[in-house]
Amino acid sequence: MNIEAWLGFVIASSVLLIIPGPTILTVISYSISHGYKAKIPLIIAVALGDSTALALSLIGLGALLAESAFWFQVVKWVGGLYLLYLGIQLFRAGFEPSDPQSESSTASGMKLFLNTYLVTALNPKGIVFFIAFLPQFINHGADITLQLWVLAVTFVALATLNASLYAMFAAKAQALLSSPKAQKKFYFSGGTMLSIAGIWALSAKNA
Repeated sequence: MNIEAWLGFVIASSVLLIIPGPTILTVISYSISHGYKAKIPLIIAVALGDSTALALSLIGLGALLAESAFWFQVVKWVGGLYLLYLGIQLFRAGFEPSDPQSESSTASGMKLFLNTYLVTALNPKGIVFFIAFLPQFINHGADITLQLWVLAVTFVALATLNASLYAMFAAKAQALLSSPKAQKKFYFSGGTMLSIAGIWALSAKNA
């Protein structure tokens, strides 16, 4: 792979990642509702979730989803309904705002990690995107496996950086407001974001 193709991949990936999708909406909503303590588990979850989606794409699931409307719909509905479930959970939390320090950091961190990981890994649009996007930058005259690894590592690194910046921005906003009234507004905002992400995932179409 030449440097021009790699730089083109970096630029294209960066533009696509900056546009908020289901994963970023999840990161923002949880960063808003949980503050700085959510940053590390969210970032790790995004990195592992994108790695999982990439791995599934490379072993053929992306091709299956692209060719089979049935399986695309199955994964799409599972992921979308899960996002809606998380949005409802945040709405419910908004009616009974609690002290952010009342939950143990281990349990809270694990829950945030698991939810964000599942949202990222179960996004069918992301899986299909990888299977369609990566080959555009592959040189068939060189080692294809090595090139795929380079592109995969590059994308995961960019996605992790992108999620980190979004998480930091959202957490700073949450730190400015700590009253129960403000917490309620943040929970409702987070629930709205997750619900929108769920509807977004459910509206994905099999091209």
